[in-house]
Amino acid sequence: MKKRYLLALLFSHLFVAGGGFIMGMYLLPIMTAPAAPQLSVLESTIESREFSGQFSRERADSDLLHWGEGEVSISADSIAFIGSLAPGPDYRLYLSPKFVDTESGFNRLKPSMVQVGSVNTFDNFIVTIPDDVDPSHYNTLVVWCESFGQFITSGTYETVAQ
Repeated sequence: MKKRYLLALLFSHLFVAGGGFIMGMYLLPIMTAPAAPQLSVLESTIESREFSGQFSRERADSDLLHWGEGEVSISADSIAFIGSLAPGPDYRLYLSPKFVDTESGFNRLKPSMVQVGSVNTFDNFIVTIPDDVDPSHYNTLVVWCESFGQFITSGTYETVAQ
């Protein structure tokens, strides 16, 4: 009887510790994320945008914990997003020459992509485009979790009619 009790106690504590670890990994990025940029900060990129597109939850490898939805605007020097991303650590924004909506597709095309920068907020973001990157050479934006090699969301973009 004592052996069963000790085993139950061990498994219950391991279960609680494991659950706490998993919740910590999910909640830590939310608790440490900087404040999302206000719409007024994003307006200059939106007003001078050369390209626009959408992130959607309806991607093949997006799921309950890995998704994004909203509108993307790309100007000559920055990328602005108005919408929401599922919280997570170490998100990166990539430009891809071809549409990608799966983890395997991302890994296959990664050599032809360019990493634009880090995404540190989950409601709206703005990322500065490096000087040596020309968005007109690509047609897709991808949000990727570097830490876990997880696809979050993607969206194609097109030239905005002037």
